[in-house]
Amino acid sequence: MEMDTIAAISTALGEGAIGIVRLSGDQAIAIGDKLFKGTKRLEDTPSHTIVYGHLMDDASGETIEEAMVTVMRAPRTYTREDIVEINCHGGLVSVNRVLQAVLAKGARLAEPGEFTKRAFLNGRIDLSQAEGVIDLIRSKTDRAMNVALRQVEGRLSKKIGKLRQDLLETIASIEVNIDYPEYDAETMTAKLINEKMTIVLAEIEALLATAKQGKVLREGLATAIIGRPNVGKSSLMNSLVHEAKAIVTDIPGTTRDTLEEYVNVRGVPLRLIDTAGIRETEDIVERIGVERSRQALKEADLILLVLNYAEELSKEDEALFEAVKGLDVVVIVNKIDQTGRIDMERVRQLAGDNPVVATSFLQEEGVDQLEEAISRLFFAGGVEGADLTYVSNARHIGLLNQAKAHAEEAIAASLTDVPVDLIQIDVTRTWELLGEIIGEDVQDSLIDQLFSQFCLGK
Repeated sequence: MEMDTIAAISTALGEGAIGIVRLSGDQAIAIGDKLFKGTKRLEDTPSHTIVYGHLMDDASGETIEEAMVTVMRAPRTYTREDIVEINCHGGLVSVNRVLQAVLAKGARLAEPGEFTKRAFLNGRIDLSQAEGVIDLIRSKTDRAMNVALRQVEGRLSKKIGKLRQDLLETIASIEVNIDYPEYDAETMTAKLINEKMTIVLAEIEALLATAKQGKVLREGLATAIIGRPNVGKSSLMNSLVHEAKAIVTDIPGTTRDTLEEYVNVRGVPLRLIDTAGIRETEDIVERIGVERSRQALKEADLILLVLNYAEELSKEDEALFEAVKGLDVVVIVNKIDQTGRIDMERVRQLAGDNPVVATSFLQEEGVDQLEEAISRLFFAGGVEGADLTYVSNARHIGLLNQAKAHAEEAIAASLTDVPVDLIQIDVTRTWELLGEIIGEDVQDSLIDQLFSQFCLGK
Protein backbone atom coordinates (compact mmCIF):
# COMPACT_ATOMS: atom_id res chain seq x y z
CA MET A 1 0.00 0.00 0.00
CA GLU A 2 2.94 2.33 0.62
CA MET A 3 3.65 2.28 -3.15
CA ASP A 4 0.07 2.74 -4.39
CA THR A 5 -0.92 5.87 -6.25
CA ILE A 6 -3.12 7.80 -3.82
CA ALA A 7 -5.72 10.52 -4.33
CA ALA A 8 -7.76 12.85 -2.14
CA ILE A 9 -9.55 16.17 -2.13
CA SER A 10 -7.02 18.73 -0.89
CA THR A 11 -9.31 21.73 -0.48
CA ALA A 12 -11.91 22.29 2.22
CA LEU A 13 -15.31 20.77 1.48
CA GLY A 14 -18.06 23.20 0.63
CA GLU A 15 -18.83 25.81 -2.00
CA GLY A 16 -15.86 27.67 -3.41
CA ALA A 17 -14.34 28.99 -6.61
CA ILE A 18 -11.87 26.12 -7.00
CA GLY A 19 -11.56 22.58 -5.69
CA ILE A 20 -8.37 20.51 -5.95
CA VAL A 21 -8.02 16.74 -6.25
CA ARG A 22 -4.43 15.64 -5.68
CA LEU A 23 -2.79 12.40 -6.88
CA SER A 24 0.64 11.12 -5.85
CA GLY A 25 2.52 8.02 -6.98
CA ASP A 26 4.27 6.48 -9.97
CA GLN A 27 0.92 6.06 -11.79
CA ALA A 28 -0.40 9.57 -11.07
CA ILE A 29 0.29 10.92 -14.57
CA ALA A 30 -0.94 7.76 -16.31
CA ILE A 31 -4.20 7.82 -14.33
CA GLY A 32 -4.62 11.51 -15.12
CA ASP A 33 -4.19 10.77 -18.84
CA LYS A 34 -7.04 8.24 -18.71
CA LEU A 35 -9.40 11.12 -17.89
CA PHE A 36 -7.82 14.28 -19.24
CA LYS A 37 -8.46 15.52 -22.76
CA GLY A 38 -6.56 18.66 -23.76
CA THR A 39 -4.21 20.00 -26.37
CA LYS A 40 -1.54 17.53 -25.23
CA ARG A 41 -1.31 14.45 -23.01
CA LEU A 42 -0.14 14.89 -19.42
CA GLU A 43 2.67 12.45 -20.20
CA ASP A 44 4.02 14.98 -22.70
CA THR A 45 3.55 17.97 -20.42
CA PRO A 46 6.76 19.44 -18.90
CA SER A 47 7.10 19.22 -15.14
CA HIS A 48 5.68 22.02 -13.00
CA THR A 49 3.33 23.33 -15.65
CA ILE A 50 -0.45 23.61 -15.78
CA VAL A 51 -2.64 22.73 -18.78
CA TYR A 52 -6.27 23.40 -19.64
CA GLY A 53 -8.72 20.73 -20.77
CA HIS A 54 -11.67 18.54 -19.81
CA LEU A 55 -12.07 15.36 -17.81
CA MET A 56 -14.02 12.83 -19.89
CA ASP A 57 -15.81 9.57 -19.10
CA ASP A 58 -14.56 7.15 -21.79
CA ALA A 59 -17.50 4.78 -21.37
CA SER A 60 -20.26 7.34 -21.90
CA GLY A 61 -18.30 10.05 -23.68
CA GLU A 62 -19.69 12.63 -21.25
CA THR A 63 -17.71 15.52 -19.85
CA ILE A 64 -17.09 15.13 -16.13
CA GLU A 65 -15.56 18.56 -15.52
CA GLU A 66 -13.67 21.45 -17.03
CA ALA A 67 -10.25 21.58 -15.37
CA MET A 68 -6.77 23.00 -15.14
CA VAL A 69 -4.32 20.19 -14.41
CA THR A 70 -0.87 20.68 -12.87
CA VAL A 71 1.87 18.12 -13.53
CA MET A 72 4.83 17.87 -11.13
CA ARG A 73 7.40 15.14 -11.63
CA ALA A 74 9.53 13.42 -8.97
CA PRO A 75 11.68 14.20 -7.12
CA ARG A 76 10.91 17.94 -7.05
CA THR A 77 7.51 17.53 -5.41
CA TYR A 78 5.98 17.56 -1.93
CA THR A 79 6.07 13.75 -1.68
CA ARG A 80 9.11 13.20 -3.94
CA GLU A 81 6.74 11.21 -6.15
CA ASP A 82 4.95 12.23 -9.35
CA ILE A 83 2.05 14.53 -8.42
CA VAL A 84 -0.98 15.59 -10.46
CA GLU A 85 -3.32 18.26 -9.13
CA ILE A 86 -6.70 18.64 -10.81
CA ASN A 87 -8.15 22.13 -10.35
CA CYS A 88 -11.88 22.03 -10.96
CA HIS A 89 -14.91 24.07 -9.91
CA GLY A 90 -15.47 24.16 -6.18
CA GLY A 91 -18.53 22.51 -4.68
CA LEU A 92 -19.35 19.16 -3.11
CA VAL A 93 -20.77 17.50 -6.24
CA SER A 94 -18.11 18.73 -8.66
CA VAL A 95 -15.07 17.80 -6.59
CA ASN A 96 -16.50 14.45 -5.52
CA ARG A 97 -17.27 13.52 -9.13
CA VAL A 98 -13.65 14.17 -10.06
CA LEU A 99 -12.38 12.18 -7.09
CA GLN A 100 -14.63 9.21 -7.87
CA ALA A 101 -13.49 9.26 -11.51
CA VAL A 102 -9.84 9.23 -10.42
CA LEU A 103 -10.43 6.34 -8.00
CA ALA A 104 -12.25 4.40 -10.73
CA LYS A 105 -9.15 4.65 -12.93
CA GLY A 106 -6.90 2.94 -10.36
CA ALA A 107 -5.95 5.39 -7.63
CA ARG A 108 -6.53 4.57 -3.95
CA LEU A 109 -8.18 6.99 -1.53
CA ALA A 110 -5.41 8.48 0.62
CA GLU A 111 -5.44 8.04 4.36
CA PRO A 112 -5.37 11.17 6.58
CA GLY A 113 -1.95 12.79 6.28
CA GLU A 114 -0.66 10.23 3.81
CA PHE A 115 0.82 12.80 1.42
CA THR A 116 2.90 14.28 4.26
CA LYS A 117 3.71 10.78 5.52
CA ARG A 118 5.18 9.95 2.11
CA ALA A 119 7.18 13.17 2.21
CA PHE A 120 8.63 11.92 5.52
CA LEU A 121 9.21 8.32 4.38
CA ASN A 122 10.86 9.54 1.16
CA GLY A 123 13.26 11.75 3.12
CA ARG A 124 11.98 15.14 2.02
CA ILE A 125 11.14 16.21 5.60
CA ASP A 126 11.83 14.78 9.03
CA LEU A 127 9.25 14.01 11.69
CA SER A 128 9.46 17.36 13.48
CA GLN A 129 8.91 19.17 10.18
CA ALA A 130 5.89 16.96 9.46
CA GLU A 131 4.43 17.83 12.86
CA GLY A 132 5.06 21.47 12.02
CA VAL A 133 2.75 21.05 9.03
CA ILE A 134 -0.11 20.11 11.40
CA ASP A 135 0.63 23.16 13.54
CA LEU A 136 0.72 25.36 10.43
CA ILE A 137 -2.74 24.18 9.38
CA ARG A 138 -4.15 24.59 12.89
CA SER A 139 -2.58 28.00 13.60
CA LYS A 140 -5.04 30.47 15.11
CA THR A 141 -2.80 33.57 15.09
CA ASP A 142 -0.05 35.07 12.92
CA ARG A 143 2.49 34.48 15.68
CA ALA A 144 1.53 30.79 15.96
CA MET A 145 1.77 30.46 12.18
CA ASN A 146 5.27 31.99 12.13
CA VAL A 147 6.44 29.51 14.78
CA ALA A 148 4.98 26.58 12.84
CA LEU A 149 6.50 27.84 9.59
CA ARG A 150 9.97 27.93 11.14
CA GLN A 151 9.51 24.33 12.25
CA VAL A 152 8.39 23.28 8.76
CA GLU A 153 11.48 25.01 7.34
CA GLY A 154 13.61 22.80 9.58
CA ARG A 155 14.92 25.25 12.17
CA LEU A 156 14.31 22.85 15.07
CA SER A 157 15.62 19.93 12.98
CA LYS A 158 18.91 21.72 12.36
CA LYS A 159 19.40 22.44 16.06
CA ILE A 160 18.62 18.84 17.01
CA GLY A 161 20.84 17.54 14.21
CA LYS A 162 23.79 19.61 15.43
CA LEU A 163 23.32 18.38 19.01
CA ARG A 164 23.17 14.77 17.82
CA GLN A 165 26.35 15.23 15.77
CA ASP A 166 28.18 16.61 18.81
CA LEU A 167 26.96 13.68 20.89
CA LEU A 168 27.92 11.20 18.17
CA GLU A 169 31.47 12.54 18.09
CA THR A 170 31.61 12.23 21.88
CA ILE A 171 30.33 8.63 21.73
CA ALA A 172 32.83 7.77 18.98
CA SER A 173 35.72 9.13 21.04
CA ILE A 174 34.57 7.11 24.05
CA GLU A 175 34.39 3.96 21.89
CA VAL A 176 37.89 4.53 20.53
CA ASN A 177 39.24 5.05 24.03
CA ILE A 178 37.54 1.89 25.32
CA ASP A 179 38.11 -0.49 22.37
CA TYR A 180 41.48 0.68 21.06
CA PRO A 181 43.46 2.04 24.01
CA GLU A 182 46.74 1.17 22.27
CA TYR A 183 46.04 3.80 19.57
CA ASP A 184 47.26 7.33 20.10
CA ALA A 185 43.66 8.64 20.06
CA GLU A 186 42.23 11.52 22.02
CA THR A 187 41.85 10.38 25.59
CA MET A 188 38.18 10.67 26.48
CA THR A 189 38.41 11.49 30.15
CA ALA A 190 35.50 12.08 32.50
CA LYS A 191 36.48 15.76 32.50
CA LEU A 192 36.06 16.02 28.74
CA ILE A 193 32.71 14.20 28.88
CA ASN A 194 31.64 16.69 31.52
CA GLU A 195 32.59 19.64 29.33
CA LYS A 196 30.84 18.34 26.19
CA MET A 197 27.68 17.21 27.99
CA THR A 198 27.45 20.56 29.79
CA ILE A 199 27.31 22.30 26.40
CA VAL A 200 24.63 19.89 25.16
CA LEU A 201 22.61 20.32 28.36
CA ALA A 202 22.69 24.11 28.01
CA GLU A 203 21.31 23.83 24.45
CA ILE A 204 18.52 21.49 25.58
CA GLU A 205 17.60 23.82 28.44
CA ALA A 206 17.53 26.78 26.03
CA LEU A 207 15.02 24.92 23.86
CA LEU A 208 12.90 23.95 26.87
CA ALA A 209 12.89 27.59 28.02
CA THR A 210 10.67 28.37 25.03
CA ALA A 211 8.29 25.49 25.75
CA LYS A 212 5.74 27.48 27.76
CA GLN A 213 5.38 30.18 25.12
CA GLY A 214 5.47 27.63 22.31
CA LYS A 215 2.74 25.52 23.87
CA VAL A 216 0.62 28.66 24.39
CA LEU A 217 0.95 29.55 20.70
CA ARG A 218 0.20 26.00 19.57
CA GLU A 219 -2.72 25.11 21.81
CA GLY A 220 -4.02 28.46 23.05
CA LEU A 221 -4.89 29.36 26.62
CA ALA A 222 -7.98 28.13 28.39
CA THR A 223 -9.02 31.47 29.91
CA ALA A 224 -11.71 31.62 32.58
CA ILE A 225 -13.50 34.92 33.23
CA ILE A 226 -14.61 34.85 36.87
CA GLY A 227 -16.15 37.25 39.35
CA ARG A 228 -19.30 37.96 41.29
CA PRO A 229 -22.54 38.45 39.34
CA ASN A 230 -22.97 41.73 37.46
CA VAL A 231 -19.35 42.89 37.59
CA GLY A 232 -18.99 42.92 33.79
CA LYS A 233 -17.77 39.43 32.88
CA SER A 234 -20.01 39.12 29.82
CA SER A 235 -19.13 42.68 28.75
CA LEU A 236 -15.44 41.69 28.95
CA MET A 237 -16.05 38.70 26.69
CA ASN A 238 -17.96 40.81 24.19
CA SER A 239 -15.15 43.41 24.19
CA LEU A 240 -12.46 40.82 23.43
CA VAL A 241 -14.57 38.97 20.87
CA HIS A 242 -15.76 42.26 19.32
CA GLU A 243 -19.24 40.79 19.09
CA ALA A 244 -22.26 40.56 21.39
CA LYS A 245 -21.81 36.87 22.21
CA ALA A 246 -22.99 37.08 25.82
CA ILE A 247 -26.21 38.62 27.15
CA VAL A 248 -25.50 41.77 29.15
CA THR A 249 -28.07 43.17 31.63
CA ASP A 250 -28.08 44.89 35.00
CA ILE A 251 -29.76 41.82 36.53
CA PRO A 252 -27.36 39.65 38.57
CA GLY A 253 -27.23 36.00 37.49
CA THR A 254 -28.02 36.58 33.79
CA THR A 255 -25.30 34.11 32.69
CA ARG A 256 -26.47 30.66 33.77
CA ASP A 257 -23.93 28.56 31.89
CA THR A 258 -20.37 28.78 30.56
CA LEU A 259 -19.91 30.38 27.12
CA GLU A 260 -16.79 29.66 25.02
CA GLU A 261 -15.16 31.56 22.17
CA TYR A 262 -11.68 31.70 20.59
CA VAL A 263 -10.04 35.14 20.32
CA ASN A 264 -6.65 36.46 19.24
CA VAL A 265 -5.09 38.81 21.81
CA ARG A 266 -1.81 40.31 20.58
CA GLY A 267 -0.90 37.02 18.92
CA VAL A 268 -1.93 34.91 21.93
CA PRO A 269 -4.84 32.57 21.15
CA LEU A 270 -7.33 32.51 24.04
CA ARG A 271 -10.20 30.07 24.51
CA LEU A 272 -12.40 32.42 26.50
CA ILE A 273 -14.81 30.86 28.97
CA ASP A 274 -17.42 33.29 30.30
CA THR A 275 -18.64 31.77 33.55
CA ALA A 276 -21.71 32.27 35.67
CA GLY A 277 -21.14 34.59 38.61
CA ILE A 278 -19.78 32.62 41.55
CA ARG A 279 -22.05 33.09 44.55
CA GLU A 280 -24.36 31.15 46.85
CA THR A 281 -27.80 30.87 45.26
CA GLU A 282 -31.07 29.03 45.75
CA ASP A 283 -31.83 29.03 42.01
CA ILE A 284 -31.19 25.43 40.90
CA VAL A 285 -30.29 26.41 37.31
CA GLU A 286 -27.90 29.16 38.41
CA ARG A 287 -26.38 26.77 40.98
CA ILE A 288 -25.48 24.33 38.16
CA GLY A 289 -23.86 27.24 36.28
CA VAL A 290 -21.86 28.20 39.38
CA GLU A 291 -20.57 24.61 39.68
CA ARG A 292 -19.49 24.68 36.05
CA SER A 293 -17.72 27.96 36.75
CA ARG A 294 -15.76 26.36 39.59
CA GLN A 295 -14.79 23.48 37.28
CA ALA A 296 -13.64 25.92 34.57
CA LEU A 297 -11.54 27.65 37.21
CA LYS A 298 -9.70 24.40 37.97
CA GLU A 299 -8.95 23.70 34.30
CA ALA A 300 -7.95 27.23 33.22
CA ASP A 301 -4.44 28.30 32.17
CA LEU A 302 -5.28 31.98 32.70
CA ILE A 303 -7.79 33.66 35.02
CA LEU A 304 -9.39 37.02 34.32
CA LEU A 305 -10.75 38.07 37.72
CA VAL A 306 -13.28 40.88 37.34
CA LEU A 307 -14.15 43.26 40.20
CA ASN A 308 -16.66 46.12 40.42
CA TYR A 309 -15.06 49.56 40.89
CA ALA A 310 -18.41 50.97 42.09
CA GLU A 311 -18.75 48.49 44.97
CA GLU A 312 -16.71 47.69 48.06
CA LEU A 313 -14.70 44.48 48.12
CA SER A 314 -16.87 41.69 49.43
CA LYS A 315 -16.07 38.41 51.14
CA GLU A 316 -16.87 36.66 47.85
CA ASP A 317 -14.24 38.80 46.08
CA GLU A 318 -11.60 37.94 48.67
CA ALA A 319 -12.57 34.26 48.45
CA LEU A 320 -11.97 34.38 44.68
CA PHE A 321 -8.49 35.83 45.24
CA GLU A 322 -7.81 32.91 47.57
CA ALA A 323 -9.14 30.40 45.01
CA VAL A 324 -6.78 31.61 42.25
CA LYS A 325 -3.68 31.89 44.40
CA GLY A 326 -0.63 30.53 42.55
CA LEU A 327 -2.29 30.75 39.12
CA ASP A 328 -1.68 33.19 36.25
CA VAL A 329 -4.21 35.95 36.91
CA VAL A 330 -5.05 39.34 35.47
CA VAL A 331 -7.17 41.39 37.89
CA ILE A 332 -9.68 43.65 36.12
CA VAL A 333 -11.35 46.47 38.03
CA ASN A 334 -14.33 47.32 35.84
CA LYS A 335 -16.86 50.18 35.73
CA ILE A 336 -14.35 52.99 36.34
CA ASP A 337 -16.87 55.32 34.68
CA GLN A 338 -18.89 55.13 37.91
CA THR A 339 -18.18 56.55 41.37
CA GLY A 340 -15.45 54.48 42.96
CA ARG A 341 -16.07 52.66 46.24
CA ILE A 342 -13.52 49.86 45.97
CA ASP A 343 -10.30 49.95 48.03
CA MET A 344 -7.67 49.85 45.26
CA GLU A 345 -4.83 49.54 47.76
CA ARG A 346 -6.42 46.36 49.10
CA VAL A 347 -6.95 45.08 45.55
CA ARG A 348 -3.26 45.51 44.73
CA GLN A 349 -2.34 43.85 48.00
CA LEU A 350 -4.51 40.82 47.18
CA ALA A 351 -3.29 40.73 43.56
CA GLY A 352 0.35 40.54 44.64
CA ASP A 353 2.58 40.27 41.55
CA ASN A 354 -0.36 39.80 39.20
CA PRO A 355 -1.23 42.76 36.93
CA VAL A 356 -4.19 44.99 37.81
CA VAL A 357 -6.02 46.75 34.96
CA ALA A 358 -8.75 49.40 35.30
CA THR A 359 -11.47 49.26 32.65
CA SER A 360 -14.88 50.48 31.61
CA PHE A 361 -16.23 48.08 29.01
CA LEU A 362 -19.30 50.27 28.65
CA GLN A 363 -17.07 53.18 27.57
CA GLU A 364 -14.52 50.87 25.87
CA GLU A 365 -11.73 52.08 28.15
CA GLY A 366 -8.76 50.00 29.24
CA VAL A 367 -9.19 47.17 26.69
CA ASP A 368 -5.80 47.87 25.06
CA GLN A 369 -4.10 47.85 28.48
CA LEU A 370 -5.81 44.54 29.27
CA GLU A 371 -4.61 42.95 26.03
CA GLU A 372 -1.08 44.22 26.71
CA ALA A 373 -1.16 42.73 30.24
CA ILE A 374 -2.22 39.33 28.89
CA SER A 375 0.51 39.40 26.23
CA ARG A 376 3.21 40.42 28.72
CA LEU A 377 2.18 37.70 31.14
CA PHE A 378 3.15 35.00 28.64
CA PHE A 379 5.66 36.82 26.45
CA ALA A 380 7.45 38.98 29.00
CA GLY A 381 10.61 40.65 27.80
CA GLY A 382 9.74 40.21 24.12
CA VAL A 383 10.85 36.59 23.90
CA GLU A 384 9.56 36.38 20.37
CA GLY A 385 12.43 36.93 18.01
CA ALA A 386 13.17 36.13 14.40
CA ASP A 387 16.05 33.85 15.42
CA LEU A 388 14.22 32.08 18.24
CA THR A 389 13.31 28.41 17.83
CA TYR A 390 10.19 27.60 19.81
CA VAL A 391 9.41 24.12 21.09
CA SER A 392 5.63 23.81 21.10
CA ASN A 393 4.87 20.13 20.56
CA ALA A 394 4.08 18.11 23.70
CA ARG A 395 5.94 15.07 22.28
CA HIS A 396 9.05 17.15 21.64
CA ILE A 397 8.89 18.70 25.12
CA GLY A 398 8.60 15.26 26.73
CA LEU A 399 11.57 13.88 24.78
CA LEU A 400 13.70 16.96 25.54
CA ASN A 401 12.95 16.59 29.24
CA GLN A 402 14.04 12.93 29.12
CA ALA A 403 17.20 13.87 27.20
CA LYS A 404 17.91 16.58 29.76
CA ALA A 405 17.63 14.05 32.61
CA HIS A 406 20.12 11.67 30.94
CA ALA A 407 22.52 14.52 30.17
CA GLU A 408 22.39 15.55 33.84
CA GLU A 409 23.06 11.92 34.86
CA ALA A 410 26.12 11.81 32.60
CA ILE A 411 27.45 15.08 34.01
CA ALA A 412 26.87 13.94 37.61
CA ALA A 413 28.56 10.59 36.94
CA SER A 414 31.56 12.33 35.34
CA LEU A 415 32.24 14.06 38.67
CA THR A 416 32.55 10.73 40.47
CA ASP A 417 34.56 7.54 39.96
CA VAL A 418 31.97 5.95 37.65
CA PRO A 419 33.72 4.15 34.74
CA VAL A 420 33.60 5.92 31.39
CA ASP A 421 31.80 3.03 29.66
CA LEU A 422 28.92 3.37 32.13
CA ILE A 423 28.72 7.12 31.60
CA GLN A 424 28.50 6.36 27.88
CA ILE A 425 25.07 4.74 28.44
CA ASP A 426 23.54 8.09 29.39
CA VAL A 427 25.35 9.90 26.58
CA THR A 428 24.01 7.39 24.05
CA ARG A 429 20.49 7.55 25.47
CA THR A 430 20.55 11.37 25.14
CA TRP A 431 21.51 10.95 21.48
CA GLU A 432 18.68 8.42 20.90
CA LEU A 433 16.01 10.58 22.54
CA LEU A 434 16.96 13.58 20.42
CA GLY A 435 16.75 11.31 17.38
CA GLU A 436 13.15 10.44 18.22
CA ILE A 437 12.21 14.12 17.84
CA ILE A 438 13.22 14.19 14.18
CA GLY A 439 12.22 10.57 13.47
CA GLU A 440 15.67 9.00 13.27
CA ASP A 441 14.74 6.40 15.85
CA VAL A 442 10.99 6.02 16.14
CA GLN A 443 8.45 3.19 16.03
CA ASP A 444 6.11 2.67 13.08
CA SER A 445 3.08 2.75 15.40
CA LEU A 446 4.00 6.25 16.54
CA ILE A 447 4.41 7.41 12.93
CA ASP A 448 0.95 6.04 12.05
CA GLN A 449 -0.56 7.72 15.10
CA LEU A 450 1.01 11.11 14.32
CA PHE A 451 -0.07 11.19 10.67
CA SER A 452 -3.60 10.05 11.50
CA GLN A 453 -4.10 13.50 13.09
CA PHE A 454 -3.85 15.17 9.67
CA CYS A 455 -6.83 16.05 7.53
CA LEU A 456 -7.52 14.12 4.32
CA GLY A 457 -5.60 15.41 1.33
CA LYS A 458 -2.56 16.71 3.25
